[in-house]
Amino acid sequence: MSTDLSRRRALAGLAASAALPASLVSAPALAQAWPSKPIRMVVPTPPGSSVDVAARLVAERLREKLGGATVLVENKPGAGGTIAAADVARSAPDGHSLFVGFNGPLATAEHVFPKLPYKPLEAFAPVIATVSQPHVLVVNANDPAKTLGEFVARVKAAPGKANYASVGNASASHLTMELFKSAAGLYIVHIPYNGGPAATQGLIAGDVDALFTAYVNVQGPVAAGRLRVLALAEKQRSPRIPQVPTFAELGLPQVDAPLWNAIVAPAGTPADIVGRLNQAIDTVLAEPAIRDKLAGGGMEVIGGKPEVLARMMRDESAKWLPVTRRLGIKPD
Repeated sequence: MSTDLSRRRALAGLAASAALPASLVSAPALAQAWPSKPIRMVVPTPPGSSVDVAARLVAERLREKLGGATVLVENKPGAGGTIAAADVARSAPDGHSLFVGFNGPLATAEHVFPKLPYKPLEAFAPVIATVSQPHVLVVNANDPAKTLGEFVARVKAAPGKANYASVGNASASHLTMELFKSAAGLYIVHIPYNGGPAATQGLIAGDVDALFTAYVNVQGPVAAGRLRVLALAEKQRSPRIPQVPTFAELGLPQVDAPLWNAIVAPAGTPADIVGRLNQAIDTVLAEPAIRDKLAGGGMEVIGGKPEVLARMMRDESAKWLPVTRRLGIKPD
């Protein structure tokens, strides 16, 4: 009798499962089988950029943390990171497509791209905030301006003749320069480049006069005496470049624009897959060897739960909305 009763209960359980919506049955099974194919980490900047460097360090160790899974880094630069972001936003929410983004495409792009094909706060499931980076204003080492004050005076003496590079429309480098221009009363022409390396080369070549960028993008040329750092766009000095003053110290506290990188998945990705990704990546970021390599590139680990990143994205979006409206920033 007990055997018959067990068999009847088992059959009843199967019948109940069959009656459930497919989404409720498939999600746990999907998570258990994950990853079942290569994981794409889509990077919105060219190889060699700060975002790319951090992504490749994580990808290399993530393979081992996920039991030998294939993790591929795919570079898709352009449009301030929104091309890559849109790619991942429309991908299947199965944990096999990740976007390695930054402030722009994850929080501020919708304020400057009127036809953006995704809404950052709705299109993604936050996975983890990875690193922060010193955000600096740099000029060519041959520029006669040795300080921020001298640079401001030089630009004001010839309005409209100076220009600046950005790493792309709607990027942090674009928005921060516009914020600086507004705070200091400057007129400088915008010349967008396709990523940090190209913008840096343009500055080294003398094609542009200034650039806001992550310090990791310029630390080599700065050390070689080809570029000069004028100021840091954050509230406090960075331990990586303690000699560089902040804009607040130099009388422009409005110019506060810290940089951060993060990893997100398409909205709807099962919570347990997001949790496994978060735990694995957080473990990678905690490794001393990884921290040392990131620090060597001028990056500090953030880490933490998905909720930390979700809050960062909300706060960043709210912070820049009134700024972009006031400045009337639109894609060139």
